[in-house]
Amino acid sequence: MGAAYSSCSTHSLTFSSQTLFSFPTITTKASSKSNLESKFNTFLYPTNKIFNTHLAKPIKTMAQTSFPCSGLAVKCGKVEEVETQEEGCVRKPTPMFDYHGIDQDLIQEMVYDSLVWSSLHGLVVGDKSAQRSGKVPGVGLVHAPFALLPVPFPESHWTQACELAPIFSELVDRVSLDGKFLQDSLSRTKKADSFTSRLLDIHSKMLEINKKEEIRLGLHRSDYMLDEQTKLLLQIELNTISSSFPGLSCLVNELQRSLLNQHGEDLGLDPKRIPSNSAVSHFVEAFAKAWNEYNNPRAVVMFVVQAEERNMYDQHWLSAVLNERYPFCSQQRLNFLNFITHITLKLFGKHWQKLMQKENFYRMEHFSCMGGKAIAIVYFRAGYAPNDYPSESEWRARLLMEQSSAIKCPSISYHLAGTKKIQQELAKPNVLERFLDNKEDIAKLRECFAGLWSLDDSDIVEKAIEKPELFVMKPQREGGGNNIYGVDVRETLQRLQKEGTDGNAAYILMQRIFPTVFPTFLMRDGICHKDHAISELGIYGAYLRNKDKVIMNDQCGFLMRTKISSSDEGGVAAGFAVLDSIYLT
Repeated sequence: MGAAYSSCSTHSLTFSSQTLFSFPTITTKASSKSNLESKFNTFLYPTNKIFNTHLAKPIKTMAQTSFPCSGLAVKCGKVEEVETQEEGCVRKPTPMFDYHGIDQDLIQEMVYDSLVWSSLHGLVVGDKSAQRSGKVPGVGLVHAPFALLPVPFPESHWTQACELAPIFSELVDRVSLDGKFLQDSLSRTKKADSFTSRLLDIHSKMLEINKKEEIRLGLHRSDYMLDEQTKLLLQIELNTISSSFPGLSCLVNELQRSLLNQHGEDLGLDPKRIPSNSAVSHFVEAFAKAWNEYNNPRAVVMFVVQAEERNMYDQHWLSAVLNERYPFCSQQRLNFLNFITHITLKLFGKHWQKLMQKENFYRMEHFSCMGGKAIAIVYFRAGYAPNDYPSESEWRARLLMEQSSAIKCPSISYHLAGTKKIQQELAKPNVLERFLDNKEDIAKLRECFAGLWSLDDSDIVEKAIEKPELFVMKPQREGGGNNIYGVDVRETLQRLQKEGTDGNAAYILMQRIFPTVFPTFLMRDGICHKDHAISELGIYGAYLRNKDKVIMNDQCGFLMRTKISSSDEGGVAAGFAVLDSIYLT
């Protein structure tokens, strides 16, 4: 679901309060001042503190041999090459242009224009300070956090990431069909992680009754970072459930192109270098095609959502476009508890809880939503974290969904195929060959694999204890804010060694990636912050198969997230990152 940045102190996205300039009393050029003041006075701009600056300290580069290194110096507002004496490695950041040389009047105008654009075009999330913002649409809105200018990104690596999307989607499908591989690979994790254990229990039930998913729909996102030293595009993780932000990422793409259309000449940037983002269109097309394969004209698409969701507007963008382009595809939004109380009550009456204990309940082949319509597709935007299952009712709902003939996006096997442990298992020698035949495809996947290890590997564990700054510890969780970094890696590994239990099976170790650090402008809560940042590229993939026929297997848009370089964790919804786009170089 959320980002799991493997690079560059677990802090939320916070900035200093030093004011660089205020509205509207800043000294400006005469020609632009009158225009700006007129614009601000017309709209009664509410704040006089819109631009804060925080020049983050460079990340200390650690000694290493087999891993890349990081180091960036900022002197007198200029980015300079730095050679770190201890490590002997040199970083040569090459900014797209001189961020520090941009005219402040121009930035001020772009900030204002971007906030207006966001409000007019629905680039919004719920405001956490408003009590009902995650429950009632239209209440407590604030612009989604975003970057003012796109991230410079090599076109060759962009092409590489796009070409990998259909290969990863095919891999997920093949892995999902190998129940023994999933169960065996996660057997020790099951003992150490109760959440993974419950997912595996549902998967086991499906294997026991020989439940076949003839129509399989996957909306995935593979996340990457571009390593600075090796210039390799390395995969962070593969998301197979609730791949978020297809809606808002498209809007940020349009926003930044709009800003460059207006100001690109002054900035020396060409808006045509921002690639188009088709995530919403492709997701909606996948829903429509899957609905058609289900072959029931009265069936609906059900969005399974969290009870309180500040990011509901990203989801509603999908709903709105689906309704506009394919009005025959009716929709419902339910959380797990709504589902189990409303749907099962309609199906079985007031005695549904007793009936749930009977075998015939679990062997039902279809179910209906409110209104008596069959459910063609269950699209999960919830269910990826333990908090989504506060009671047994939610687990019963997930089991019922899995048992039904509805198309699950994802099915339980697709969900498990995206776990961190499976990612680590697939990186082992000769494992990809178990699922894929094309040697070129296998080579392409291996080229983007970062170092991944089980905690059963005593040698790598000792190396991680010795130099924890070169590793990331990852649990089997989604959503951001879960990974372990720095000295915490050492302390956690040492604690697990002392305990001597299966607790280490709940984690994997991953090589820490050190991407290029670059200056940027980050917008949050109506304030623009200048800082040094790193980015993570996510490529969406849509996959639809009916038995032996592959109906859709496409790269379908992207998500770029940017965060300050001093923060380990990622995730826009988790409060660590902002939405961004790409400028091809």
